[in-house]
Amino acid sequence: MNISAQQRNLQMEFRAFVDQFVIPSAGESDRTEKLSPEVMKKMAEKGYIGSMIAREYDGMGLDMIGLGLLNEEFGRGCSSARSLLTVHGMVALAISRWGTYEQKEQWLGRMASGEVIGAFALTEPYVGSDAKSMETSADLFEDHYVINGRKKWITMGQIADVFLIFAHCNGKPTAFLLDKHTEGFLIRPISGMMGARASMLAELRFDQCKVPKENRLGGEGSGLSHIALTCLDYGRYTIAWGCVGLGQACLEECLQYSNTRRQFGDLLSSHQLIQKMITEMVVDIKAARLLCLNAGYLKEQGDPDSIMETWNAKYFASRMINKVANDAIQIHGANGCHNSYPLERYYRDSKLNEIIEGTTQMHEILIASHASTMF
Repeated sequence: MNISAQQRNLQMEFRAFVDQFVIPSAGESDRTEKLSPEVMKKMAEKGYIGSMIAREYDGMGLDMIGLGLLNEEFGRGCSSARSLLTVHGMVALAISRWGTYEQKEQWLGRMASGEVIGAFALTEPYVGSDAKSMETSADLFEDHYVINGRKKWITMGQIADVFLIFAHCNGKPTAFLLDKHTEGFLIRPISGMMGARASMLAELRFDQCKVPKENRLGGEGSGLSHIALTCLDYGRYTIAWGCVGLGQACLEECLQYSNTRRQFGDLLSSHQLIQKMITEMVVDIKAARLLCLNAGYLKEQGDPDSIMETWNAKYFASRMINKVANDAIQIHGANGCHNSYPLERYYRDSKLNEIIEGTTQMHEILIASHASTMF
């Protein structure tokens, strides 16, 4: 399964951008736990912020393979920058697919330019995968809703301008667009994360937040079954590609290191055990990339199997990157454990991918359940 010449050229463009602007600041972003404003500005100028938004609203309008390749290259450079593409894209996708004409006109153009950043807010302090049990509530009063509750671990929550939030309304999970300037809305930054430290996570608090009725996205009760599931499918897809990119970064570091570092008079690359680890890296990364390509092609065709294939891709890729990052540390030895090399950051970032947008265990339950229905 190959990509076209046009897609290959796009990937080379993405790679050059990441090499020039993202990688040089990735270590500093990790230390300060903040994405570089300059990098975000450059991303917006190149149109990458609006990569998933239709040209009608001044976005790039990339197809699913193009989006995958973009996330692979950003995953290779900085997991936090890649997470901006993911969550911003989830909100843009929701508005594009489920928004009214007025909502699209209000938000999509500004999201495409980077003037407005979106954040996806589903997880709560006591509710993760079991989203149906969320405690945030929305009560309708004539022309507005009053929202109360909390959300936690919200990626880009510190800098987002519009939040896609989910709350129970008359016992039905419902989605809303909430402006950051809404009265009663509080953002509390979260620091000290193990990996993807520049994702600028936040806890959100809603205290009698009045949201106009026209800010409801979709109908009452469609919040999880339609909107959230569509967004999460997109999120898993981009994360899977990001894992491929992070794996590629580990591999490239190991190739460079093993071809210059000597042990017992020989290059590390000449030792069979090192060759074995690198061989497994190469094959596992290629396998994950093929799973991602397969999911992308099915999405382009509108094949309903794309949803399950995305689960497969995210499951394999997120487990793959943890093994690859672990082996990369082994190859680098003590050097791999120090922040003078990027491997220790890659190692920390890799673990997050087994948790976000569905844990490995949730994937195993779903994939096994689906498999059992096929026989």
